[in-house]
Amino acid sequence: MPFLDVRAAYAELSEQIDAAVRRVAASGRYILGEEVEAFEGSFAEYVGTRHCIGVGSGLAALQFALLAMGVGKGDEVIVPSNTFVGTWMAVTHTGATPVPVEPDEGSYNIDPGRVEGAITPRTKAIVPVHLYGQPADMSRLTGIARRHGLQVLEDAAQAHGARHRGRRAGSLGDAAAWSFYPGKNLGALGDAGAVTTDDDAIADQVRLLRNYGWRERLLSECVAFNQRLDEVQAAVLRVKLPYLDEWNRRRARVAAAYREALDGVGVILPQVEPGMEPAWHVFAIRSRARDAMVGFLRRSGVEAAIHYPFAPHLQPAYARSGYGVGSLPVSERLHAEVLSLPIGPHLPEAAVRIVVDAVQAFDGAPRRAGAAPGGAG
Repeated sequence: MPFLDVRAAYAELSEQIDAAVRRVAASGRYILGEEVEAFEGSFAEYVGTRHCIGVGSGLAALQFALLAMGVGKGDEVIVPSNTFVGTWMAVTHTGATPVPVEPDEGSYNIDPGRVEGAITPRTKAIVPVHLYGQPADMSRLTGIARRHGLQVLEDAAQAHGARHRGRRAGSLGDAAAWSFYPGKNLGALGDAGAVTTDDDAIADQVRLLRNYGWRERLLSECVAFNQRLDEVQAAVLRVKLPYLDEWNRRRARVAAAYREALDGVGVILPQVEPGMEPAWHVFAIRSRARDAMVGFLRRSGVEAAIHYPFAPHLQPAYARSGYGVGSLPVSERLHAEVLSLPIGPHLPEAAVRIVVDAVQAFDGAPRRAGAAPGGAG
């Protein structure tokens, strides 16, 4: 049983996707054409922002949004210690320094209660990540940012369709960065990304940064990049976008089944805070015997995954960051205990039962009396 069968989405929509690709091929307009423009309009409307600017990847979206906010050399940017390393890399690529803040152990997201202690005169922005599709506590984080004159960039790469107190992720900060990597809730057939924002200046700058700094063709206003959203990928995303909410409802049903069946089994389940509607990009549980459990599940035919095996501060790329083993203990503990169960809009009910049976059969996880922490919410 694969962790996620990305071919299933294509199989469901193959006729529409094939027609969209043929439409692009026949158009003769392959760079920043009608497909990109139409997708940008549709996705901005979906998220609830005035602007959407398509770019080549999620990392480019993060980097360009930060640059458009004026982040650069000598600045500091607050990031989660518990995240995919790309969040940190985007900051590094601007010349700024990522400053990690530990997560809340229930949601796995950055802990707002620790953020103000990390702010210095050099702090320019906060980048909360909606990790695993669980919205970060944006109400508290934006409040902190406003008090200190900081900007907020949502890393919404895993949160397509998630809601925070009724508002879509991607409309909650000064800007948001998106990835449409094939395994995302809204995935392309290759790399793709976008920035959403209500800020005209940020939107204008991101458009320049993605395309050589051109407002007028061949006249560069700034030193920029070649990181444009591809017409084919935009056409595929246009096909998939109307199905996103239904696919997320299917994911939510799988998550609900896991939460009910695994409550009290000896694993720690993800918490959902009041007012939050996760996108359930990943269903992450915790076990003190994580590696043994992953091995057992895989031998049982269940492809469990680890999101993520290495904390950013302990990866070779950040060996000189000054954060050694033990410096960010909450994140290190999570990275040692978290594993992800198969979830997706095309996961059959019978497959969910197989996953549940395998987790329940594992005898290496420490058993506790009563419900496992995080089993309600």
